[in-house]
Amino acid sequence: MASGGHRGRCRLGPMADMRAFREALSGWASGGGDSTASAPAGRLGVRTAVLVEGASDVAAVETLAIRRGRDLAGTGVCVVPMGGAMNVGRYAALLGPTGLGLRLVGLCDAGERRFYERALHRAGAADGAFFVCERDLEEELIRALGTARVEEVVRVEGDLRAWQTFVRQPAQHGRPPEQQMRRFLGTKKGRKIRYGHLLVDALTPEQTPAPLDGLLGCL
Repeated sequence: MASGGHRGRCRLGPMADMRAFREALSGWASGGGDSTASAPAGRLGVRTAVLVEGASDVAAVETLAIRRGRDLAGTGVCVVPMGGAMNVGRYAALLGPTGLGLRLVGLCDAGERRFYERALHRAGAADGAFFVCERDLEEELIRALGTARVEEVVRVEGDLRAWQTFVRQPAQHGRPPEQQMRRFLGTKKGRKIRYGHLLVDALTPEQTPAPLDGLLGCL
């Protein structure tokens, strides 16, 4: 595996190159070897990897960064979707002290906390930091905005009819609106990703959920 010598070594590239790094990393994590991921990591000067479960989390983190005037790619920060929390051990090993030597930061759900703790410990990432959502990031955002504001976002996006049809389903009867909304976001492919961006964009500064705020604050 590549060593930590990549950090801060070369000039930074555009966001397109950072996306290419993510793609190479995904192949590496799937057993495709390390050369395709380590080369762009060095070229881009990647210093920090933010480990998140999926693409909707990437959308939320990057949207908040843009709103705060933060250029994550330009400062060597790559938000890495792992394709599920159970992959954190593999990604921590590939990216941490035993791999590319990057600083590891993460965002996880409360039920996954022990997996993150174990993965960072095994990877030797003693200085790693991760921030915990009570249930998941979608629930944090819905609670922060309130159901009325989320429904307004849904209406503006043209999804109000789909939402109204969804809540009339027998399985949704009697469930709290927050739980209905959380479930609704996951009922169509790509919807969680789209609303990961939209809900963060709808936040006022004081509404930012603590885990997301803490994550951006440490980057």
